[in-house]
Amino acid sequence: MANLFYGKLKLTPPKILSIGFVMLIVVGTVLLYLPISSTGRDLSFIDALFMATSATCVTGLAVIDPGTQLTFFGQIVLLTLIQFGGLGFVTMATLITLVLNKKISLKERLLLQESMNQNSMQGIVKLIRRVLIYSLVIQLSGAALLAGRFLIDMPVGKAVYYGLFHSISIFNNAGFDLFGDIHGPFSGLTEYAEDPIVNITTMLLIFLGGVGFIVLSDVLDWPKRKRLTLHSKVVLSTSVLLVVIGAIIFFWLEVRHTLAPLHPGGKIMASLMQSISPRSGGVATVDILALRESTQFLTILLMFIGAAPGSTGGGIKITTFAILIVTAYSKLRSKDDIVMFRHRISKNNVYRAISISLLSLMLVVIATMLLSVTEHADFLSILFEAVSAFGTAGMSMSLTPELTTAGKLFVIILMFVGRTGPLTLAYAFKSQQSKEIFRYPEGTVSIG
Repeated sequence: MANLFYGKLKLTPPKILSIGFVMLIVVGTVLLYLPISSTGRDLSFIDALFMATSATCVTGLAVIDPGTQLTFFGQIVLLTLIQFGGLGFVTMATLITLVLNKKISLKERLLLQESMNQNSMQGIVKLIRRVLIYSLVIQLSGAALLAGRFLIDMPVGKAVYYGLFHSISIFNNAGFDLFGDIHGPFSGLTEYAEDPIVNITTMLLIFLGGVGFIVLSDVLDWPKRKRLTLHSKVVLSTSVLLVVIGAIIFFWLEVRHTLAPLHPGGKIMASLMQSISPRSGGVATVDILALRESTQFLTILLMFIGAAPGSTGGGIKITTFAILIVTAYSKLRSKDDIVMFRHRISKNNVYRAISISLLSLMLVVIATMLLSVTEHADFLSILFEAVSAFGTAGMSMSLTPELTTAGKLFVIILMFVGRTGPLTLAYAFKSQQSKEIFRYPEGTVSIG
């Protein structure tokens, strides 16, 4: 497959990754469009396309309730798209190659390097093996814990199925749930707001899926190497800071409001969950619509930041956010070098972080303006929807099921761009140009 892409079609890795996601979405749309996938009324083509895109891009936004409007077949299609979309179709294709004991070519290693956001091909196949093993172990462990808890509420077979479905969905940061079949459509995990097993398991699955496989591999190697890479230090430290600060602010804003009916332990768990989940998890144990506007805006900021590179999450990424903050701090102190953990950050990384942030912000602003024209909703709900789609967070202020056809198309585009990444798409569609053989004279522009 890779030889065909590289040889005959001469496609670059970014183009292959983009086309791969499109192919998954097309196949998923066709399968979900079949009458066997839906209960009662068949899905419209646009709804099937929306759900397939949301699952492949591991977003979690839903125009229908999967628990009540999808059959078992439709739910399995959704789950398969989540797994392929979360781990990446390249990783899943590599799994098939490894199972068949076939050799992975140099060209395929280049594609793996691009898909995993790595700077070199060294140890890339070993990393992919680890990714597959970690994913299997974490998802099965999460499924066992959730199934054990669900046994209290449902029969054994259903508890096992629900445990497996939600473990895969949550670990891959998709956020789809089936509890509409039990607690009512689009109910989410609100009935488990004070349940420690469901909350702790869910938060661990979101966190482990969101920090990225590179970090997980590095952490597991720590006992042997006794050190972490700069990437892992930045991801872990920034993640912990965002979780703690986000939870404290959420608790402060909602302790006498949405959190008031919960017991003290439930208040803490709900605050932590609403701090972790917006960064691409997509599940909620409180009613998003009932939150204060200030809390809803806090959620928007967390969704925009997102998860770590090489993870199942979206957003501008934690490392991008960290570099922006450190860059601003360095400039305020009149420092030329951007330093993190006693390492100087390259100018190329700084330019990349700024480019990603500006492109992402422009995309969200344009999408919000377009949705404001097509949808009959307040501005904050529309902004929330746009950022959730771009950050593949999957949280909604109940606007998704009410979207117009044009609105659904805009959100579909946002989810796709958010999952593949603005720069990846830019690289995929840019024309190949020869290297410049001259440089223009340097000029000065007043800033600030």
